[in-house]
Amino acid sequence: MNAVPFAIDVAGINKHFGDKHVVKDLSLQLKQGEIFGFLGPNGSGKTTSIRMLCGLLTPDNGRGTCLGLDVLTQSAAIKRQVGYMTQKFSLWDDLTIGENLDFVARMFGMKERKKAVAQALTELGLEGRRNQLAGTLSGGWKQRLALASCLLHQPKLLLLDEPTAGVDPKARRDFWEEIHRLSAAGITVLVSTHYMDEAERCHRLAYIAYGTLLASGTADEVVASQNLHTWQISGEGLQDLTERLRRLPGADLVASFGTTLHISGKDGDKLKGSLEAFLQGTSLKMTAVAPSLEDAFIHMMQGSRDQFQA
Repeated sequence: MNAVPFAIDVAGINKHFGDKHVVKDLSLQLKQGEIFGFLGPNGSGKTTSIRMLCGLLTPDNGRGTCLGLDVLTQSAAIKRQVGYMTQKFSLWDDLTIGENLDFVARMFGMKERKKAVAQALTELGLEGRRNQLAGTLSGGWKQRLALASCLLHQPKLLLLDEPTAGVDPKARRDFWEEIHRLSAAGITVLVSTHYMDEAERCHRLAYIAYGTLLASGTADEVVASQNLHTWQISGEGLQDLTERLRRLPGADLVASFGTTLHISGKDGDKLKGSLEAFLQGTSLKMTAVAPSLEDAFIHMMQGSRDQFQA
């Protein structure tokens, strides 16, 4: 039995803008039908990486394929098989939903344009709003329209750049149900997001910070790779103690989680001893907890430097 082929298989991909090295030796492998999460702080190179993978930008160097096509020399052919959903709504506000989809289908030169538009309207639940102007839609409905336009030409790969920013929780949940349906149908999905709950919905994920890939794997593998030991501190007056807790020996990370604090460090014994001494005589409670994906990402981000800052 043949192994599942890689939809994306790149190594040593680089991109410069002037003297800024925006993406550094990026290597990624995405399996066909996989949902792959791409995470990192703003300005970390996620969008640039996505644009290189879908043929909108040509890498300076490196090697690799997207859908079996060379990312350096066959970008035009790659674009024809990829659906790319940008961060910002990029369709036409003064056209209706149906008109927008028809216009996109015309740009793709689709022969059975009306059939494709009708199918997209039905599958994304847009049929009842086909005559509504896109500019009057809420964020969630604009998101559905944008996704419908990406799917018109039946792409093999979806690249989604922070697709759920600014939409309500129900719209986000519905969107992710649709993404898993597409994945089950064999479409590969690469999605960038800042939401930890969305990252955990991905089959695998990668964390990039300021051009450098720091970790990749399943959510559990990424958390385990940081070798963190985490304690949750609860009680009254926590916020007044945050800065003092950050100075404790062994405390690599202190972050607020609701009404509690998470304190993490790589040296578990040192951190535990520091916390026990610090909390002695107080009413605060210390509980060992499993480090979360957010703990891991904040820890990675702390050790990264923004190259655009002086």
